[in-house]
Amino acid sequence: MTQSATALRWLSAWYAAPIAVLLGSLVLAASSYVEAPMWPVPITLQTYAVCIIGALFGARLAAATVVAYLIEGAVGLPVFAGGAGGFAHLLGPTGGYLVGFLIAATLTGALVERGFKSFTALLGVMLLAHIVIFAFGVLQLQLFVGWAAAWSSGVAPFLIGTMIKTAAAAATVRAAAPLLNRP
Repeated sequence: MTQSATALRWLSAWYAAPIAVLLGSLVLAASSYVEAPMWPVPITLQTYAVCIIGALFGARLAAATVVAYLIEGAVGLPVFAGGAGGFAHLLGPTGGYLVGFLIAATLTGALVERGFKSFTALLGVMLLAHIVIFAFGVLQLQLFVGWAAAWSSGVAPFLIGTMIKTAAAAATVRAAAPLLNRP
């Protein structure tokens, strides 16, 4: 059996989706531990992971993965930035970013499923995903610190890193796509 046939067989097995959701939520949790602490919003690799999960898993599986991650955090597992957990984090200053992860991963997956797969297209899709995350994040953050502070502490410090993570995520997906037989 060829490598691609083996991969297709494994990916179509009944247990592939639950394993993918579990592994994806673990990757997302691990990415929250790669952090540069800032207040009120830390710099992490979570948006990078969200973009990759969305592009490689597709809309439905990406949504299930992020929902699993959010449930893990809501019940108190230390999966949010800095090892935090608990439902209060979904209602706190950074909760909008967490909700934005769900929308961004689903949107990324849907757009990639519709053919946005070239490197240039992936750059656009993943930049859009970051914009969605920032939009949801700032909407909730401004409730705690006001609009000006939400921009200056919840978006502006992240712009350069976002460009780097966008390019890195697009490159990662293009590199991984042949392994998954998803051009």
